[in-house]
Amino acid sequence: MTTGATLAPSEITRYARHIVLPEIGGPGQQKLKAARVLVIGAGGLGAPVLQYLAAAGVGTLGIVDDDVVSLSNLQRQVIHATEDIGRAKVESAAAAIDALNPHVKVITHALRLGAENARELFDAYDLVVDGSDNFDTRYLAADTAEAAAVALVTGAVGRFDGSVTVLKPYETDADGHPNPSYRDLFPEPPPPGAVPSCAEAGVLGALTGVIGTLQAMEAIKLVTGIGEPLIGRLLLYDALAAQFNTIRYRRGKR
Repeated sequence: MTTGATLAPSEITRYARHIVLPEIGGPGQQKLKAARVLVIGAGGLGAPVLQYLAAAGVGTLGIVDDDVVSLSNLQRQVIHATEDIGRAKVESAAAAIDALNPHVKVITHALRLGAENARELFDAYDLVVDGSDNFDTRYLAADTAEAAAVALVTGAVGRFDGSVTVLKPYETDADGHPNPSYRDLFPEPPPPGAVPSCAEAGVLGALTGVIGTLQAMEAIKLVTGIGEPLIGRLLLYDALAAQFNTIRYRRGKR
C-alpha cells in the first residue's frame, strides 16, 4: 500500500472532520486517498461499504458485481434508486459514488467473482471487503486473499443478526503466532440448502447498514493503521436484542 497522496484544497475542506482527529490527521487522509479497495458486491452490505469509503476519501474503489438492480433490492441496497431498476449494479453504484465524492476513482468489474479471475483482481488492490451473499464466494474470497497476502474484511447477515471479522492469515500476531484464517473460523461451508438465502428467509434492511458500516470502519482502520482491527475476533450483532458480542478464534493445526 502506498504511503500517501497529495490532498487538493477542496479535499482538505471536505475531510476536515477527519483531519482534526489526531489519530488520522493529514497523513491518515493521504493514506486513504492513496488506497485501492476492492468491494465484492454492490448489494445490502456493499452499499454502505461503498458509500462510507467513498465519503471517507478512499482514492480508488473497485466494485465486483454481475447483477442488475431490481425493485426488491431497494429495501436494503441504499446506494441504488428507483430509477436504477434494470441498470447494472456496478454502473448504478459508480454513478452514486461520483455524485457523493468526485475525487474517488471507481473501477467497475461487471462480472461474478470466480476461481478464474479472483487472484488477478485481488492482486490489483490493497484491501478487499467482502459483501457477498453466498458461501461459495466467501470461501473463494478468503482463500484468494490469503494466497495473495491481501487483508480481507468479511461480513454476513441473517434475518436479524450479522457478523464481521478481519482476516490477515499471512501475518503473525504480537506473540509471533500465525493469524487465523476463515477456515479456522468456519472449516467448511454448510451443505447446500442448509442455510436459507435472504430471498427465502428475509432480512431486515437496516441490519445490512449496521454490518456494512462496521465493515467500512474496519477497512478505514486497516488503511490508516489506527485502532485494533477484528483480527482473530468475530463481532456478532443481534439486532432484536440490541446486543454486540465478540468471539475470539485462533489458528488451528495445519
